[in-house]
Amino acid sequence: METIKAKGYGTSGSIFNSLSIMEFERNAPKEDEVLIDVLYCGVCHSDVHQVKNDWKNTIYPCVPGHEIIGKVTAAGSGVTKFKVGDTVGVGCMIDSCGVCPACQEQLENYCEGPVSWTATYNGHMKPDGSDFNTYGGYSTNLVVKESFVLRIPDALDIAAAAPILCAGITTYSPLKHWGIKPGDKVGVVGIGGLGHMGVQIAAAMGAEVTAITRTEEKREAAQTLGAKDVIISENEEEMAAHELKFDFILNTIPDPYDINKYINLLKRDGTIVAVGVLAPYQAPTNNMEVAMHRRSVAGSVIGGIAETQEVLDFCAEHGILPNTELIKIQDINKAYDKMLDEEVRFRYVIDMQSLKEEEV
Repeated sequence: METIKAKGYGTSGSIFNSLSIMEFERNAPKEDEVLIDVLYCGVCHSDVHQVKNDWKNTIYPCVPGHEIIGKVTAAGSGVTKFKVGDTVGVGCMIDSCGVCPACQEQLENYCEGPVSWTATYNGHMKPDGSDFNTYGGYSTNLVVKESFVLRIPDALDIAAAAPILCAGITTYSPLKHWGIKPGDKVGVVGIGGLGHMGVQIAAAMGAEVTAITRTEEKREAAQTLGAKDVIISENEEEMAAHELKFDFILNTIPDPYDINKYINLLKRDGTIVAVGVLAPYQAPTNNMEVAMHRRSVAGSVIGGIAETQEVLDFCAEHGILPNTELIKIQDINKAYDKMLDEEVRFRYVIDMQSLKEEEV
């Protein structure tokens, strides 16, 4: 099979020290695939977890990156949706079984096939023992089936928009699924990479948004994003004053936490939804508090391809962009250190021209 040379930043072993430049090969585009020249790639906290093998499922060598914007440089003979020169995006998925009930409903992110969906890097979501690997967007190019490629609206700044393909869809999907509408009282817990998108999107849907954060330092930023109010979660009096206040809570906390203090903020029939890295609870859910007000505790993971296109178009229509800092690929290890030390408020985006200029 014909192959295409690529270079990227990744790690080759299970003991993670740092990412470094490496060369690898991709298969040339098939009839229904496109070759993409990667221009920008967002840096997600899950990239750090994956390269460090925190989830005990990493396939090495690992080249991360699933918030990708680039240009089509070649297209297979059967491609009809895109042409050479188009600006496109690729998110967390590059394939799924296509035939299960979830895939038939355009919910590829809940694929029920034997190996679930295929991640943009690290292969199948449910490894089947074949060590099937994929390499992500910290690279010069990418080959993707056209049905998993997104159109980037002209109104979006491509140097900043990449995180919409993960953080954007991860927050938009549950807000849409649970029917958030104008006037709903929505709480967003955690004002980081996911939460800062959730605040903007919920506000654009017409909700009355309250940011819930541990630190006073994020108050002004949350209000700038569209939060009408801010609660400091470490302040027990503030939390108590807001019990039974919210129709919906979007919970973006990436570390173990006690969910019960957030459940108490929900109205009768309210729902709290965990997204992102689904960290375990520090204490069991208090089912009495759930039952007494007919509350619901739920979860959500990214979104389907059609829904991802929706959020891109929604953000373009409403002037929503992630708060980002543009970095060179050579600074990725410093960026990871800052993310681990919780020094990063929102999202890094890599200018991939810096990789193309580097010698292996």
